[in-house]
Amino acid sequence: MTSQTPNVPDSDQILRAPKVLLHDHLDGGLRPGTIVELARAQGYDSLPETEPDKLGIWFREAADSGSLPRYLETFAHTCAVMQTRDALFRVAAECAEDLAEDGVVYAEIRYAPEQHLEGGLTLEEVVEAVNEGFREGERIARANGHRIRVGALLTAMRHAARALEIAELANSYRDQGVVGFDIAGAEAGFPPTRHLDAFEYLKRENNHFTIHAGEAFGLPSIWQALQWCGADRLGHGVRIIDDIEVAEDGSVSLGRLASYVRDKRIPLEMCPTSNLQTGAADSYAGHPIGLLRKLHFRITVNTDNRLMSGTSMSQEFEHLTEAFGYTLDDMQWFTVNAMKSAFIPFDERLAMISDVIKPGYAELKSEWLFRQTAVTSSSTVSAG
Repeated sequence: MTSQTPNVPDSDQILRAPKVLLHDHLDGGLRPGTIVELARAQGYDSLPETEPDKLGIWFREAADSGSLPRYLETFAHTCAVMQTRDALFRVAAECAEDLAEDGVVYAEIRYAPEQHLEGGLTLEEVVEAVNEGFREGERIARANGHRIRVGALLTAMRHAARALEIAELANSYRDQGVVGFDIAGAEAGFPPTRHLDAFEYLKRENNHFTIHAGEAFGLPSIWQALQWCGADRLGHGVRIIDDIEVAEDGSVSLGRLASYVRDKRIPLEMCPTSNLQTGAADSYAGHPIGLLRKLHFRITVNTDNRLMSGTSMSQEFEHLTEAFGYTLDDMQWFTVNAMKSAFIPFDERLAMISDVIKPGYAELKSEWLFRQTAVTSSSTVSAG
């Protein structure tokens, strides 16, 4: 449902609108130039391209190729240059800077510490380097006139056997910049129930976690993530659409699982461009987010992997605005949903909504109103 006021934002307003990002991978958002420089410094000579612009194009084309091995190869290259403290610090700092430039005011960035140990770092050293990088990026953003707060989500790989260890790591750094836990990787053949010990531990510790579910494998993945594991949020969750039936007359019927997800206000971390690349949707206009928005599921908009998808939060909203005619009111709705669903304390979430997000959108809406008034007045004068 969109606003009665047709305040559809332009690209400049979308850029300046305060945005909240809950699903973004650190190793999927590097600057191409940074990859080239880090590879050169570390003696990594396996990059497919060594000119930044060409490398950026290669990443996007590989992600769009439809080939899973080629898609996974993209992360092999980014992780390969993220094996030292300095590299992790730089990548994290630049991540915060780039998001702030894009109007993101709060972000939860996920990464798998176990994938950054080849250079001799310990798990703890990886976490501390990334956390320090995020703080540096926040500082630089402030100096550039932007404000952003970044929290880390520690990810365990679902095909590996270190989930409990990573969950304990997330818990030990929960007051030092780590806000929660995640599992990622191929869903088929690696159900979240393989890692019940990690989820049970986190629940005993009253900690937060999200689970990649319902991106490729479908409803069983969502059901297990919620009813066996107890996830607070669903990473993607786009396949919940399989439990919703739309009749020829336009009436909608929700299955038991879809009803549960909507009734319990379980946040869905949707990533439209990424979903197109993985085949979870065939177009922006055909993305399930349109129907799920109308049905008032708790939808959030995210980037997933900004490098591989060649995207940003602003671009994601531009695509959705073009596809569905979303207004500033819709953007605010998605953004407030995300902030409500963040893994920071309630009073801090409320302050972000009341003091940052709502005032930011109110200012943008007032711009539209005065712009329309000016247009109307100009027309009246011309007619006179």
